[in-house]
Amino acid sequence: MAQPLLEIKNLKIDFRQDDDWREVVHGIDFEVKAGRTLGIVGESGSGKSVSCLSVMHLLNRKTSRIKADAMSLEGLDIKDFDEKRMAEVRGKRIAMIFQEPMTSLNPVYRCGEQVTEMILQHEKVTKQAARERVIALFKQVLLPRPEAIFDSYPHELSGGQKQRVMIAMAIACHPQILIADEPTTALDVTVQKEILKLLRQLQQETGMGMVFITHDLGVVAEIADDVAVMHHGEILEHGEVRQVLEHPKHPYTKGLLACRPPMKVRLRKLPTVKEFLDGQWSGGKEQILRELQITDEERQRHLEALYVQEPLLKVERLQTWFPLKKGVFGRVYDHVKAVDDVSLEVYEGETLGLVGESGCGKTTLGRSILRLVEPTGGKVFFDGLEVTSLDAKRLRDFRKQAQIVFQDPYSSLNPRIRIGEAIAEPLKVHGIETDRRKCRDIVCELLEQVGLEAGHYDRYPHEFSGGQRQRICIARALAVNPRLVICDESVSALDVSVQAQVLNLLNRLKEERRLTYIFISHDLGVVRFMSDRVLVMYNGKPVEYNDADELFDHPQNDYTKKLIAALPGRVNN
Repeated sequence: MAQPLLEIKNLKIDFRQDDDWREVVHGIDFEVKAGRTLGIVGESGSGKSVSCLSVMHLLNRKTSRIKADAMSLEGLDIKDFDEKRMAEVRGKRIAMIFQEPMTSLNPVYRCGEQVTEMILQHEKVTKQAARERVIALFKQVLLPRPEAIFDSYPHELSGGQKQRVMIAMAIACHPQILIADEPTTALDVTVQKEILKLLRQLQQETGMGMVFITHDLGVVAEIADDVAVMHHGEILEHGEVRQVLEHPKHPYTKGLLACRPPMKVRLRKLPTVKEFLDGQWSGGKEQILRELQITDEERQRHLEALYVQEPLLKVERLQTWFPLKKGVFGRVYDHVKAVDDVSLEVYEGETLGLVGESGCGKTTLGRSILRLVEPTGGKVFFDGLEVTSLDAKRLRDFRKQAQIVFQDPYSSLNPRIRIGEAIAEPLKVHGIETDRRKCRDIVCELLEQVGLEAGHYDRYPHEFSGGQRQRICIARALAVNPRLVICDESVSALDVSVQAQVLNLLNRLKEERRLTYIFISHDLGVVRFMSDRVLVMYNGKPVEYNDADELFDHPQNDYTKKLIAALPGRVNN
């Protein structure tokens, strides 16, 4: 039997906490064989990334402590390697693709120079030879205009292109083991599909072993041969990928599978991991469908009640163009047509889904509706009021009724302001409530409505998880009692289990407060779960606009078909 390329036995990791040590990974074992991919899945904080960082010796030695019976790379025990010896191995024999390429690439160096540096560090070649090899690598990872990208800075590339540069850097010295840490989490489904296809192709060409870290079991089904499910620093389930995903044994694995929105049925709410761990769904998929599935008759009644009303929001031929300028005097020579002739209607109590790849204009459309970005042409009507002609004072009054929840909750919150004050700020700005004590009471009630505690009022944003921060942003949006809320990729960076909780929260608040949503996302499963109707955008233009179920079951436009076909293996339909 062939020896594994990578073998880890009884790995334990401690982190320093004040004057003591706390164990966060509790004696895990895994191995990777040539030509095979091990998927490691679990929520944030499960220990999957730190386990692989420990193998790379990239954890801070002052604040972490690593113990293992074996940490073997092609039979070579690397667990006690110092930094000098590890630098000779890292990049050449074992390499890593990190989750966020923008923070992994140095913003002041050109992309080609950064990959060239990797080659020159490990191999005795000339700079010219290294340059030629990097350009060949860029072609291999299917980057357009590889010579131009060699001389480009990271900020000049899209997310998918930056990720390809990181892949080129990782494979530059032909490593035997490649660790990919959430390399597709924030990417569109079409770009994600291309990245997964590229990684599989590289593996077939080189025979390397791969560790693929993710929280998305659909991606694991697409790329992995074996899977290990981690939770709280332990591997709860391990085995061949189809066996684990189709016949999961542990309630946690069953919960991860169930909390992804299904594509074939419509549920009232998503099951959560906690409910599985508590034994609530011991009856499995049959019980979930029996108790949570929305029947065709129920859905029809819901839609009929929506569409007998007058539209709450009407958008007529909206355009938002950004000028491209050149020359000393800034002469406009062309425009980026971010939103180009978009019309739509949204009814009170409805959720309209907006989908498309990055750059299609969906975020700009959402911001143009609120006039956070000024439209170039067209009209927006809200409850009969023409938003596009409002002066500053009346526009502020309109924004009491229309709010937005942004994609990144951490950058949406001021790190120096306590979260209670951040939620109270709109109340004061709009003159809804100025009394400090009454303001605090309103905020505490909002915190409890979104599943947090009144005692969280005086805490700062860094003291909360990503899912909790998103709940804070939702509470702030609701503080002024809006009628319309635009959710801009508001769950895209969350673990599937936290995502399920936030989606359930949004739907519950929608019913309790009679809210209307525009839900912007590149995750088609999430959009189908949330939406009554869906608008698909491409290059600033609407290409398909239909009932959500009809659009996903019977897409008419070729671009819509391409988006749906790019979905990774759906393991919970």
